[in-house]
Amino acid sequence: MSHLHTFQVFPNIPEPLSFLETLSRNIWWCWRHDAVELFRRIDPRLWNQSGRNPIAFSTLLTQKRLEELARDSSYLAHMERVRELYEKEVAGTEPDPALGPDETVAYFSMEFGIHESIPLFAGGLGILAGDHLKAASDMNLPVTGVGLLYRQGYFRQFLDAEGWQQEQYPETDFFHIPMSRARNQEGQFLQIGLEGPEGHILADVWKIKVGNIPLYLLDTNLVENPPEIRNITARLYAAEQKIRLAQEMLLGIGGMRALEAMGIHPVICHMNEGHSAFAGLERLVQTMKRYKVDLKTAREIVPRSTVFTTHTPVAAGHDEFPADLVRPFLRPMELRLGASADEILSWGQPAGSGPDAPLSMFVLGVRMAQYCNGVSRLHGRVARRMWAHVWPELPEDEVPIAHITNGVHIASWLSMENALLCERYIGPEWRRHPSNPGILQRIDEIYGEELWRAHEMSRSRLIRTCRRLMVEQYGRRNAPKSMMREAESVLDQDVLTIGFARRFATYKRAYLLLMDPDRLVALINSKSRPVQFIFAGKAHPRDNEGKGLIRQIVEFARKADVRHRMIFVEDYDIHLARHLLHGSDVWLNTPRRPFEACGTSGMKAGINGVLNLSVLDGWWDEGYSVDRGWQIGNGEEHADVAYQDAVESQALYNILENEVIPSFYDRETGGLPFRWIAMMKESMKMSMHNFCGHRMVAEYDHQFYRPALQRHRSLVAHGGREARSLGSQIERLKRLWRHIRIEGVQKTSDSPFRVGETIDMTADVHLGDLRPEEVSVQLYFGKLKSVESLIEGQAEAMEVDQDLGGGNYRYSCTMECQRPGRYGFTVRVRPMGDEWIKSMPGLITWA
Repeated sequence: MSHLHTFQVFPNIPEPLSFLETLSRNIWWCWRHDAVELFRRIDPRLWNQSGRNPIAFSTLLTQKRLEELARDSSYLAHMERVRELYEKEVAGTEPDPALGPDETVAYFSMEFGIHESIPLFAGGLGILAGDHLKAASDMNLPVTGVGLLYRQGYFRQFLDAEGWQQEQYPETDFFHIPMSRARNQEGQFLQIGLEGPEGHILADVWKIKVGNIPLYLLDTNLVENPPEIRNITARLYAAEQKIRLAQEMLLGIGGMRALEAMGIHPVICHMNEGHSAFAGLERLVQTMKRYKVDLKTAREIVPRSTVFTTHTPVAAGHDEFPADLVRPFLRPMELRLGASADEILSWGQPAGSGPDAPLSMFVLGVRMAQYCNGVSRLHGRVARRMWAHVWPELPEDEVPIAHITNGVHIASWLSMENALLCERYIGPEWRRHPSNPGILQRIDEIYGEELWRAHEMSRSRLIRTCRRLMVEQYGRRNAPKSMMREAESVLDQDVLTIGFARRFATYKRAYLLLMDPDRLVALINSKSRPVQFIFAGKAHPRDNEGKGLIRQIVEFARKADVRHRMIFVEDYDIHLARHLLHGSDVWLNTPRRPFEACGTSGMKAGINGVLNLSVLDGWWDEGYSVDRGWQIGNGEEHADVAYQDAVESQALYNILENEVIPSFYDRETGGLPFRWIAMMKESMKMSMHNFCGHRMVAEYDHQFYRPALQRHRSLVAHGGREARSLGSQIERLKRLWRHIRIEGVQKTSDSPFRVGETIDMTADVHLGDLRPEEVSVQLYFGKLKSVESLIEGQAEAMEVDQDLGGGNYRYSCTMECQRPGRYGFTVRVRPMGDEWIKSMPGLITWA
């Protein structure tokens, strides 16, 4: 049949239960255990059947059951407690006084992982974005999320009989997602448009409430659009480049237009990865229109109030698009920006690369943002090295990419049992201030036996869940009854359980554990101290090497002598992740350093007292301590990857045999592993204090948002007077910089020096028509690394000692010898001004 008309019928909620509808329409419930339990207790079986989705769940309930609840005093009292919490944390919160009523941070991300019932995410980037919004809600920070609404989302994973990954893309039932149509300033349903090379693109705008935070999602699956336009928001990370480019145009340009249509004018834009870098182009247009300034002035305002976070430590992982593919998308911007498509394109091309070079979304992102960061300390260093060619004149350690280490939303990832312990020993406010040092000290006060029993409950629940999922897996493949019976009893509730769950990419080296199969089998089948392993994770649909790793693990796990204690669970998602992070004893991570940008799953494990066993990469390079987990290797980076694999696989076995397993099974009087429990407490304190989402968002706020807010206010004041002045200053610097020359760099003596002595340095500098107050002449020095490079270079300002006439000046400074060693030095000239001016390529001259 065709031309069917549809309608949706929802239950008739009795008046005493009316708050349930309000609660189901705000995803805040998902990080409040009391609120989750309010739904689950109605009917646990149906709750799981609905995918833990309150709206879908409501359609499975009978009217009779609802009427019973409306008369249940215990249930109504529970609902009242949750309602009071909701009104305190959502409905009754005061906005951040630092920002005005119309000021917000627009947070753009290609994916948002908030809960398994809202399938708009693929992995860690989306989960991080979801945790960012949740923490911002807890902290009452005025953030507005912007993303895309995918009708098929990311794929569901199934394995065939040989263990090869298969992908399915089921349609998402939007009637079961807690969202509503966004409205424009006139109160009408909002629809935005933008021009594409194949015609007009229309998109509806939807809104999801994440606590106090609105998340707006754009959807092109409209009858007004032709099929190729509808497919823009069909799947997350479309394989076809043209669709992928259209997605990123829609996210950035369409997202900014949607905000404008609702009367939202963000004072700060935060681009979570390069996918949203086109937002900077539309923000230039809106800035020109709103503040009545030209493009040159707008280009001084927008970058100084934009944040760009990069998550990818591999250059190939960043999106690039052929210039000929991008130009047709940019031509509609020419008139609005007053710049040619080729000029706009050049903003996303490395300097000197030529007009037909691909557009790099990373380069466009950093050209539109003063505040750039990696997502861990190590990743910051990797990103500076990887992208140093964008700033070729700067030493690597001065490349303007900082770091803010990721964090996780504690309340979303802490187990029910551990949350109850926190309530009892820390107090009810631990969720709002989880990194408070005073709170953390109370973790030590938790009785060891209580913590251990709570963890045993989580492990037991994990194993029950795995057994149920394994039975479902084998059932889908029509497995024989004998295998189904084995699946029902797989794993052991008292055995050391090691979890490995993440994206299956080759650099994550899931195979490391399999490199000595005989040794692994011996660990699994030990009579006195056995070990069991649970694997889960998806490979990218086009990553056959990753799929091969999954098949390799599945084939090994099917061997008769290990299949009772080693499994691979299909279709890894937030729900399965939660069970693994709560119930595993050890969280295993084996990436090839330094390719793990951060890796937040280990943080989530840590807050539950799960101990990390990991290579010193990503966050663990900061988090590791001998009293809270184990390291694989010592942070080495080998050019010979086969050698690195061999060394680190043996190190992994040695740590398991000599440290991990004995620590777990060594039990004193009372049968408790007290050393293990002490490490659990240290792990929990470490993750809550150093790696919680509140700490992360607070760092973004203090290091980036607030300085950007102040700059935006000052730059747009008085008709953009300061921004216009900056534009003129930069234009003058670029025009005159080529005349700068440094000559005659000298020191007072060539004799060896001793610690405590001083050296007088001089340099003759030709500035041409530039004035000394427009530049900073600096002595740059450090220990010699090679004939042409320094280690830990430092800059010291030189002062004008003499005006030699004709634009020539003699500069001098005195340097104190503080440490022995072989040093090198040179002199350079940089512009005076803020960090954005100082980081501009081309505005630096070396002797």
